[in-house]
Amino acid sequence: MLEVTALPLAELRERSSEKWREYPADVLPLFVAETDFPLAPAISSALRRAVDIGDTGYVASRTPLAATYADFALRRFGWHVDPSQMRTTADVSMGIVEILRRVTQPGERVVVTPPVYPPFFDLVSEAGAEVARVPLIDNGTEWELDLDGIRAAFEDGATAMLLCNPHNPTGTVHDRDSLTALAEIADEYGVAVISDEIHAPLAQPGTGFTPFLDVGDAAERVGYAIVSASKAFNLAGLKCALMVTASDRTSAVVRGLPIEVEWRTGQFGLLAAVAAFSEESDPWLDGLLRTLDANRVLLEDLLASKLPAARYRIPDAGYLAWIDLSGLGWGDNPARRILKEAKVALHFGPAFGEQGRGFVRLNFGTSPEIITEAIERIASLVDR
Repeated sequence: MLEVTALPLAELRERSSEKWREYPADVLPLFVAETDFPLAPAISSALRRAVDIGDTGYVASRTPLAATYADFALRRFGWHVDPSQMRTTADVSMGIVEILRRVTQPGERVVVTPPVYPPFFDLVSEAGAEVARVPLIDNGTEWELDLDGIRAAFEDGATAMLLCNPHNPTGTVHDRDSLTALAEIADEYGVAVISDEIHAPLAQPGTGFTPFLDVGDAAERVGYAIVSASKAFNLAGLKCALMVTASDRTSAVVRGLPIEVEWRTGQFGLLAAVAAFSEESDPWLDGLLRTLDANRVLLEDLLASKLPAARYRIPDAGYLAWIDLSGLGWGDNPARRILKEAKVALHFGPAFGEQGRGFVRLNFGTSPEIITEAIERIASLVDR
């Protein structure tokens, strides 16, 4: 089995990306969703070859990406996807905005489910719509969609919904029954559902992943999925995502987007995505999942022993931990104190919505040593 381990801290500090340039060198950066692992070998090879031959021009009108992703989706999720019903764009956020602009009118409301990825709020505004908040329900053991609240928002006139699956920041993988119910409610009210599935390749095998478009006819009629290799394979800077549909009507919406939406796809992003979604990268992805599984359990153990007042639920997918620190009495935004006094950068909980007060988001897509040091630094604040 292939082992995927993080690069040494000294090498990581040579990177010039946001994670390693936002804060001084005495800060451990665990805030933004970048990982600390080397690229999958197939991706490195593809990019190296492109540089060697100067393959740095425009993205071609015909590429193997859609067919490669369809094969990936079938292997990993058991999902049959039609390559002819996909179109590329620069990233998931751009796909969301462009589709929202076609399925909503200015001033209409779009449902989001906080605590949720902070740009969701801005993307709705960018598209000219307004946010309708229907928070997730914490039932004591897991986070779930508030289907009654979503129905009420649709009854009140919301015309679209942004679904985050797997959910950022909780790491929740919404189950088939919930997604089916959501699709049927949306179909009843004629509401478009745009599903951000960027973290889908990182669903742990014990949980699995159900694509929204794979839960029945209603989902196919109302749904749009936006997928990317960027989070699982750490390719955010290379700019490539796929907008996926499963009906003639939704496919026509995506085909009707301006050609510039597709031209914004990055050439290196496309080449890297083809390599990432190829079968050649499966062993690397499996190794990454094993590493992240060990890290999410390590984090649970560290919090239990060093910060017992913290509340943390192991995520189903991804490398983001949603941690409730309200029991420590460090205010609505404990990440501020942690950054200032412990020199650990975490994502601010309130940025994810009102439900994020007292929370932090920690990125454990790194080495066990960095995770351990980060928690030890944070724990040192308890007695101050």
